[in-house]
Parts: sequence; C-alpha cells; structure tokens
Amino acid sequence: MSDITNVLPGGFTGVVNKVVAPPEDQLRQAMSDAGLELPDEIFLDGQIHRFRSGTKGKGGIDKSGWYVAFGDGVPAGRFGCWREGMEQSWTANIGRELSVMENMANSRRMSEAKAARDLAKDKAHEVTAETVSKIWSDCTGASPDHPYLKAKNIHTNGSRVTGDGRLVVPLYGADGKLSSLQYIGIDGTKLYHKGGAISGRSWLVGDIGSSDTLYIAEGFATAASIHEVTGHPCIVSYSASNLVPVSQEMREKYGVSKDIVIVADNDVSGTGVKFAEKACEKSGARYILIPSIGDANDYVQEGGDLSELLSVKEVDDWLVSAGDFCSQPAPINWKVKHWVQSDALIMVHGESGSGKTFFVLDLCLRMSSGIEEWAGNRVSKGRVIYLAGEGHHGLKGRITAWAQHNKVDTNSIDMMISQSGTDLNTPAGLQKVISSIDSADLIVVDTLHRFLDGDENKAVDVKTMLDACSSLMDTFGCTVILVHHVGNGDKDRARGSSSWKGALDIEINVAPGANDGPTMISQKKNKDAEEAEPVFMELQGVNILGWIDEDGEQATSAVPVIVDGVVADERETKLDRQASLFSRAWMSSGCEDIDGKPYVSSSALQEFFVSNMGKSESTAKNYSMPSYKNGTVGQLIEADIIGINLHGFVMLDKVLASKMMIMKNSK
Repeated sequence: MSDITNVLPGGFTGVVNKVVAPPEDQLRQAMSDAGLELPDEIFLDGQIHRFRSGTKGKGGIDKSGWYVAFGDGVPAGRFGCWREGMEQSWTANIGRELSVMENMANSRRMSEAKAARDLAKDKAHEVTAETVSKIWSDCTGASPDHPYLKAKNIHTNGSRVTGDGRLVVPLYGADGKLSSLQYIGIDGTKLYHKGGAISGRSWLVGDIGSSDTLYIAEGFATAASIHEVTGHPCIVSYSASNLVPVSQEMREKYGVSKDIVIVADNDVSGTGVKFAEKACEKSGARYILIPSIGDANDYVQEGGDLSELLSVKEVDDWLVSAGDFCSQPAPINWKVKHWVQSDALIMVHGESGSGKTFFVLDLCLRMSSGIEEWAGNRVSKGRVIYLAGEGHHGLKGRITAWAQHNKVDTNSIDMMISQSGTDLNTPAGLQKVISSIDSADLIVVDTLHRFLDGDENKAVDVKTMLDACSSLMDTFGCTVILVHHVGNGDKDRARGSSSWKGALDIEINVAPGANDGPTMISQKKNKDAEEAEPVFMELQGVNILGWIDEDGEQATSAVPVIVDGVVADERETKLDRQASLFSRAWMSSGCEDIDGKPYVSSSALQEFFVSNMGKSESTAKNYSMPSYKNGTVGQLIEADIIGINLHGFVMLDKVLASKMMIMKNSK
C-alpha cells in the first residue's frame, strides 16, 4: 500500500475518536455557561420543559427557564429564560465535524418540531381560552379589603377574586379575546393559568377616553398605582419581555398622536430598562425609569411623588434652534481634500476598462501609506479596508507596481484586503464584514454587484445595501466608497436604480479618454461642497521587479499618473468616440489579441452594440460592417485606425493598441 502521509496537508493521521461527554451533560454545561441555574433532570424527548432558572419574579424565584432537546440523530435543541428574554441554540459535540447532510437534517428536524409544537400549543391555547372565559365570568368582583390590594394600597380597578380568595386579573389578545388569567395570592405569588397564551397579551386599567397619554407597566399593582395617581389609563403587560409586542400593538391601535409612556421597573438585573428601551425602539414610545430599586407601586409605598415623576417630560434635543445649530463651527473634514469626505457615502462609477479601480486604489494606497498629496489635494493618513470581490491576481500586481513606482514598502501600507466577496446586504454577510474589522477610516466595496444580494435596479434591494453601508459607517466612524459600473445608455450615471444617487454624499465618474487622450475624473455630485474641478490621469506601464512568468517574460502592470494642463471641456471628435467604442467592445469581449494587436470579432462587436449600447440587431450589424461608412467599423477602417483580420478587426493605431494592451495585462 502506498504511503500517503505526505500527500495530505499536515500529514495523515487517520480517524480519531474523541471522548466526549454525554449530551445531557453538554446541555447542562451550555446552560451553566449562559448563567442559568440548572434543572434537576435533562430529558432529550423533544418536549418543552420548564425549570427554575435563578431569575426572580415578583413572587420569588419562578420557573422562567425552559428547554427543548432531541436525543435522536445528533442531539440538539434550544434553551432560554423568558424573564431575561434570552434564547440559545445548542448542538451536541459528537467528537467530529457534522456533515452537510447532518446539519441539514438537524435544521429540518428543528423546523418540523417547532411547527408541531406551535400547532399543539395553538390547540392548547384554544382549550384554555374556553376554560378561563368561564372561570372569569364565574369570579366575583374583588373587595377593596382584599389583603393584596390593601398591602399594595390600591383600588380594585376591575380585578376579581376566585372561590379560594385569590385575586385574578385577565390577559387579552389584540383581537380582544380573553386568553389567560393571572392568579395573585395573598402573599403576592403570581401564577398564570396553565396552557394559556401569554406572549403579547395585556389588560387595560382605566378608560382610554380622550386621554392623550397611555402608560404601560409590567404588573397589575404597578399599573393600578399609575392610573390612580395620574388619572390616565395604564396597560398591564405582565412581564418585561411583553413590553415590546404590547407597545407595538398600542402604537398600531392608537396611532402616532398618542403619547405612549413605558414606566420601567428598576430591577437590579436591569431587565426592566433593557426591554423598555427595545420597546421604545420598536414603537416610538418613551420610557421613564423608576429612580429607586423596585416598581412604581414600591416607589409610592416608599413615599415617592409618582405624579411629579411621571409629569416631567424630558426636553428632546432632536429639534434645536438655528442659532444653537450654528453656534459651533463645523467645517467639512476631508480624507482627500475636495474628493473624499469623512463619514460619507461615495460612489465611483465608470465603464469597464475606464480605470476606476486604478483611481480608487491610488487614493487608498496614498492614504494607507502616508503619502500626503493626490493631484495637489491634501491626503490624511488612515486605515483602509478594501473589500475586493474579484480580480485578486490583477489587484496584487497593481498594488506591487504602485508601491514600486512610489517607492513605498508594501509592509508599511495599512490596508487590509478581502480574499473574496460576500453578500454585504444580508445579516450574515454584514456580520462577517463587521466581525473581521477592528478599525477603519475608509472601506471600499469593489465592485458593488459582487457584494449585493439582489437587483441593483430594485429600490428595495438598494435600500438594504444602503442600510448595510450606514451600519459600517456608524460602527467604525468611517467613509464608504462603492465602486460601480455606469448605465448602458448614460455613461455619466451609475447603473441601476436612481436611489443610489439620492443617497450619496459624493458621486464621481471615471471616463476613458478619447483616442489617446487622458482619463477624466469628475464629480457628478458633492452634497456639502462645490464640485471639484476635474482631474485627468493616464496609465503608465510598469515592469514589476522580480515578477517573471512561466515563459520567462517580464510581468507588467500600470500605475495612474496625474496629467496637468488638460482643458476639461474639450470635445472629442466623432472618430475619437468610435475608437472609444471599439476599445470598450474589446474589453467586454475578453481582450483577445493577434500578434500583440487587440482583436475583436465581428460577432462580438454586434453583441456589444446590442447588449451595451441598446442598439437593434439590424443597427448593430450595420455598425460592424466595413462597407457601412457611417458606422463604427467603416469610419475606423477608412481612417486606418483598425484593419480587417480573420473574422473581425485588429487595432492598427500603435498608441491605442499599446494603451489597450496595458489595460489587458493589468486586469
């Protein structure tokens, strides 16, 4: 038998059977690591089990912990604590990596189990709803002398009592139907009717009437105190985690004009304020935190002035006067003066082969290596994250050539480069990018379509990408540059939805020069400043030192060089435009050459005119025929710029041919 130990990376060691703990012990450890107290027993039976997690409710430690786990196949499940609002998935370590099929089976099983549990839960909720409706109707109105009411110093407020003397309050859904009951013992112990729906359920203490304010609190006694002190209605959400869905329901029901105020319990754990903040984010409510440990009822009992506390409405600084707004100077901060603004969203667009990546890369390398000038404009040193979705081999050559040309050690360049693209506008893709970055002054996305999940023409997909860019800017306090293509019809605007332009702070177009003219870099939008004067650049070939290909030939790339003295409004001739079209068609068709001369087949030209220029097939055919003197090919052949060769045409103009080949070799 052959020795394969040196064939596989790291050698071959065979299958190693690792000793792992039983799945029940692994689940216990995961719960412990999450900060939960552990249940007495673990059952891997696919059923929901409740246990005392160590968190305290109003009546002491309750069974707010839960778990559901499966023991067949690869043991897996979920666990959490409803009071803390935490939930965590768990998969047992079986001593090896799970196969794709095992992962798929696990996901499918969990989904099926969840669906089955939800169905069973819905049926149980229906049965419980009928039961509690009868219990509620049979209960009598509570007496003001009920021990719990007297202990809390509150009125009955519609509460009732059961036959065994416990206070009882209802939980209603958004549809107005009773779903469960909460029983409150004389000692304050609270229990829900088993099997009833709790999530998103609530109860109104008081009448909405014409009140412009609606309070929301966790417990019945808290809501009663708030209503009695203020005269305004108060919703009982029954738990901190329920503040979120209940506040959203109230906002949808009563509209934006209602002042919804969450009165948050001041828990030692911070649970009350945590969920109050989440609820405010979702519903547009505001919250007031009780200043001492406890809830609103505790505050009143301790002699606090709840009326004064709730009447104080903090002044929101969202709107400020013009005088205050302009009191402090706020000049624009620039990373590249006039061109790259700090904390901005910028797009650079151009045709394929226009040199847009050369331009952006030049800015990035100057910033990350500490070169303080670009085209006469100051450059601030900073860290660059370059998200490259394609062309990594060519990118390596360009950076090496740039460093060689500018006498910069590549080890001194403070720039990180991604090794692949990702869907930036998805939660997984955005998290991948954010978790990979420790700091950034500039993030480049090159090119946009390699990082976009969806359609660049659809506003909904554009919005998710813009939201992702905003997240990057907010997280790192940086500028984001998107590198994109231009539209098929209009070479001065970005391809896709008009939503792109509206969201940009600065928009830059890179247009290839006509014939042998330089490339023009111009601003199409500058939201906060005057548009900068256009800059012109040319690509200069560079022999990369030490780079020899397999045929022993010197490897080359190109670097952008600024050209001075060019008049921006010089118009290109008709012949220049035709030569530019031929060059673009060559780039889009794969950059073929014959004996070093760029070559484009007649069929590739026709395809370019149809797909990129929007021409009809008959017009594209005419433009590609030598005999049609008004077409692209006819004019260029007559001027001896191109010639017929095989089934297409080659570039005869030496200057244009050289420039095109430099572009090919640096791709």
